Amino acid sequence: MRRSVSPPSSAFWPLSLVPLGLGAFLLVLAPLLAWYVEPRAKRTPIDTDVTTVFTGPGSYFDTGDVKEVRDQRLTITRRVLGDVHDSDRTGRAVWDVSTTVDTPRTLRLRDPRRAFQWKTERWVTDRRTNEPVHCCGESPGPFQGDAYLKFPFDVKKQTYRWWDSTLGDTVPLRFAGTAKIQGYEGYRFTGTVRPTRTGTRQVPGRLVGRGKQGQVQAEEWYANTGIELVADRRTGRIIYAGISPKVTLRAPGGHRDRVTLLRGEGLAFTEATQRGQVKLARDDNRRLKLVGETAPLAAGIAGAVLTVAGAVLVVRGRRRVE
Repeated sequence: MRRSVSPPSSAFWPLSLVPLGLGAFLLVLAPLLAWYVEPRAKRTPIDTDVTTVFTGPGSYFDTGDVKEVRDQRLTITRRVLGDVHDSDRTGRAVWDVSTTVDTPRTLRLRDPRRAFQWKTERWVTDRRTNEPVHCCGESPGPFQGDAYLKFPFDVKKQTYRWWDSTLGDTVPLRFAGTAKIQGYEGYRFTGTVRPTRTGTRQVPGRLVGRGKQGQVQAEEWYANTGIELVADRRTGRIIYAGISPKVTLRAPGGHRDRVTLLRGEGLAFTEATQRGQVKLARDDNRRLKLVGETAPLAAGIAGAVLTVAGAVLVVRGRRRVE
């Protein structure tokens, strides 16, 4: 009786190509994620909706009582709302910004139209470089600089030009080391604004020492004795901000302040705002790290293992077939 011998199975051969092909795919995907996808993920968001609040001691000029009110708690509230319709998913980011300055009296009203000061702006920037883009009804315009409501991605230890809307010009902010905000480390930048004339305002002459004159065009002066910003290194998101603005009036051609319209002494992000900004920075970092580091590393290791395993299986498969 003759014994039958089964021919070697050919099914093993194509199956052994699966890990080899998958490994090769992952080896190609790893650098693609790190060098192509991750840089394109570094884009300023267009659907942002963030509110930040500054508080601190200060003083202001009460037009009703016609006098300076001191030792008050001032509140600055800024809401940034992205205009998705006018933004470009690959090019520009359009943000509408509403900023109110409130005294204890106006804060209770919860109405920006009745705030001590209310200003609206429209910022347009390049989503990749954070440079200004002059289009889409920007206001103020044209503004300049490197840093506005955020710093560029991959913040460096250098001096940045920060746009100050009250000044209407850029302010150099110098790198001043690192700082931890709510346990999260960022780069710290500081700067000041020397007293600078920013415009004129018609007021009764007696307010600025010109009692014999009815109305005069008083000079408006602005200074900021302490600007401090802490930015997340990877995303440029500002996780802490502190300012000490001072707006005064001088007589036409005068050399000293006569009226203090507004003075803030160390106005800074509230604890809640700091926690919110740090959370956003952590989330942004986690996503960028996943795309730029974790996923490429995992893909590279898995790809190498699968490629080696697949090659071994292919060689063994060939020997079995032969």
